[in-house]
Amino acid sequence: MLKRDLINAVAETMPGFLKKDLDQTVDIILESILQALKENRRVEIRGFGSFSVRERKARTTKNPRTGQAMHIPARKNIHFTMSKALKDGLIS
Repeated sequence: MLKRDLINAVAETMPGFLKKDLDQTVDIILESILQALKENRRVEIRGFGSFSVRERKARTTKNPRTGQAMHIPARKNIHFTMSKALKDGLIS
């Protein structure tokens, strides 16, 4: 699903709003989630899931082609945990 598909789905459900306004609303929501993750805060959307930032440690690995040792620096990843309701909806 693309962002425009999401906006179109909301526009069909709520015909009283302009797509331009819904586009701004989606942008505000996504920007708020991004800002919270930048501040290492957990974002929880009830019934959907939660997003959190996890840090991966620096490590050394081997290039399989050349056999040369490579250093991979520490970095941050976004972790998503789905809610029980979402998990049950996907299974059934």
